[in-house]
Amino acid sequence: MTVEQIAHGTPDRQPARPLLRDIIGPGLITGASDDDPSGIATYSQAGAQFAYGLAWTLLLTYPLMCAIQQISAQIGRVTGRGLAGNLRRHFPSWILHAAVALLVTANVINIGADLGAMGAALKLLIGGPSLVYVGVFAVLSVLLEVFVHYSRYAAILK
Repeated sequence: MTVEQIAHGTPDRQPARPLLRDIIGPGLITGASDDDPSGIATYSQAGAQFAYGLAWTLLLTYPLMCAIQQISAQIGRVTGRGLAGNLRRHFPSWILHAAVALLVTANVINIGADLGAMGAALKLLIGGPSLVYVGVFAVLSVLLEVFVHYSRYAAILK
C-alpha cells in the first residue's frame, strides 16, 4: 500500500463485492442447500400437521446447530482439513471408513427421497406414474452431471 493510498483511504485490494461473494455467497448457498425436494415435502407435511406446535424445539435445536457449525468451521480453519481429513489423521482407518460409509448411505437415501419427491410433484402436476418420473429425473440428473461442464451445471442449480 502506498502513502497516497493510505492518505486517501483507498486500500490496495478489490472492492467489497468479491468479499461479499466469497464469504456471504457460500454461506447462503450452504444455508439454502437443505431446501431440497424431500425437505420441502417434509416441511410442508409437518407444517400442515403440527402448525406452530413444534416451534418450542427451536429453543433446543438452534443453539446446538450453531455450535456444530462453529466447531466444524473452527476445526477446518485451524487444521486446513475437513472432518474426514482430520478423522484420517487422528483415528484408526476403520473409523474413517465407517463414517464415510454412513455418509454415503445417508446421501443415497437423501437423493432417493429427493427423486421420489420430484416424481410425486410432477405426478401432481400432470398425472401419470410417479416411478417413471423418478427414473426420468435420475437419468436426467446423471446425464447433466456427466456431460455439462461444472460451472454451467452449478449455475443451473443455483
